[in-house]
Amino acid sequence: MSTIADNILEVSSRIHAATLAANRAENSVHLLAVSKTKPAQDLREAYAAGLRDFGENYLQEALGKQLELADLPLIWHFIGPIQSNKTRAIAEHFDWVHSVDRLKIAQRLSEQRPADLPPLNICIQVNVSGEASKSGCTPADLPALASAISALPRLTLRGLMAIPEPTEDRAAQDAAFAAVQSLQASLNLPLDTLSMGMSHDLESAIAQGATWVRIGTALFGARDYDRP
Repeated sequence: MSTIADNILEVSSRIHAATLAANRAENSVHLLAVSKTKPAQDLREAYAAGLRDFGENYLQEALGKQLELADLPLIWHFIGPIQSNKTRAIAEHFDWVHSVDRLKIAQRLSEQRPADLPPLNICIQVNVSGEASKSGCTPADLPALASAISALPRLTLRGLMAIPEPTEDRAAQDAAFAAVQSLQASLNLPLDTLSMGMSHDLESAIAQGATWVRIGTALFGARDYDRP
C-alpha cells in the first residue's frame, strides 16, 4: 500500500511535468492538499513529507483539526460553500478562502477578520460550467463582484476558483479552464491566483494557468464520508 509521502511524490512529479510541458516557470504551481474527512494524523504525515497548505470544506471538522495540529505551522484554506453563520469562524481561523461567491459573504469576512491578522486571501468561485448543483457566481456577475470585493478592507482579492463539470475529455477540460483564465484576465485587476484542477484533471488546469491545484484523493485515498 502506498503511503501519503509516496503519493505526495507522485502528485508533485505530475505537477512538475505538467508545468514544464506548459512552458511555465518551475514552482509556479502550488499543491493544496484537500483533507476533508481525513483524520489529523494524515495531515501530520503530509506535513512531515513537506506539505504546508491544507484545504477543508467543513468548518467544524476543520476547527477540530486545527486544535489537534496547533503545534504545526500549517496554512489553512477554506474551500467549501459558506453560510452566513460560519463567516466569523472562517475569518478568524483561515488564511485563504477559495469559495466566495457573493458580496454578502465577502463583506462579513472583511468585517469579522481580526485586526491582528494579515488580510484574508480571497478567491471568487465562478460557476464556469453553469451547473445548477455547483456553487459559484455566474460569469456575467463576476466583474461587479470582483470590483466590490477588491475594495473591501481586511481582504486581499487574489483571483478565481472554479470546479468545472467533470469530464475525461481533455479538450473539454482545456476549454473550461481556459474560460476561467480568460475571465480573470478580463477583470483588469492585480490578480495572481487561479485555483483550479483536481486529481483527475490537474494537467489540463496547469496548461491553462492554474496556480493552485486542489488534490485530495490522489494524496489521501478515497474519502470516508461515514467517519465521525
